[in-house]
Amino acid sequence: MKLHAYLTSNQVLWHYSFRVICGLIFIFLITPILVVMPLSFNAQNFFTFTPEMLRFDPAGYSLKHYKDFFSNDEWQRSFWNSLIIAPIATIISVSLGTLAAIGLSQSHVPAKRAIMAILISPMIVPLIISATGMFFFYSTMGNFMENTLGLDKNFVGYVKVVLAHAVLGIPFVIITVTATLVGFDTSLTRAAANMGANPITTFFRVQMPLIFPGVVSGGLFAFITSFDEVVVVMFIGSASQKTLPWQMFIGLREQISPTILAVATILVCISVALLMTLEMLRRRSERLRGITPG
Repeated sequence: MKLHAYLTSNQVLWHYSFRVICGLIFIFLITPILVVMPLSFNAQNFFTFTPEMLRFDPAGYSLKHYKDFFSNDEWQRSFWNSLIIAPIATIISVSLGTLAAIGLSQSHVPAKRAIMAILISPMIVPLIISATGMFFFYSTMGNFMENTLGLDKNFVGYVKVVLAHAVLGIPFVIITVTATLVGFDTSLTRAAANMGANPITTFFRVQMPLIFPGVVSGGLFAFITSFDEVVVVMFIGSASQKTLPWQMFIGLREQISPTILAVATILVCISVALLMTLEMLRRRSERLRGITPG
């Protein structure tokens, strides 16, 4: 980037200093990830670089940890549990969060600030406190579903975990959709109503295409929250609902399994793919609003 000729020496110094500081912060944040990824290919069951790896000897590298992840029943059970719980929790979060954001965007809603504070409280309150409260609430609900309704205990366990993760994901959906609705032209919905469209048709044909990037962004955040969450599921779940982060926690605390490195690398790749999706949605949203993507 070419600097302007009218900048003073102090401004030029700050220009380059700011970029150096940003670079150092980026290195500080990315270094742990860059260390974990090559370690996942370690041929030995160590959490450190072996002499063979440092010499770039092919004998020091192996896919054994990835093979263990895809062939081990415990890892695969926890992985599929995460793939079952996270999408369902995301759907619930997106549905309820989008409706809440649209409702709060209306000018006639009283006490909007108080309602918003309550709805986003799960992401503000320390997670251990939320998990403790959820434990007592969902244990009572689970007893009712099992004893009164006669539902299967394993099914009830999945219901409790899904609902708990949905509660954690709703605030992210509300925030992203609310941010998208800030610049929404309400005259479009009034025009649709004048043309005879009912509220449901107006929502899906007028509002949804414009706020869709915010909805999907919130859904991705809700999915990541559910997929990575470990504290709440340990409080309200059982061994049958053991998720991938829970299994990773066990691998660190009890088994010291190097397979965690392979799982961490896979999760990093998934996170990068989700971040790229978010960036594409951001650019699409800017184009819809007539803003040139920066």
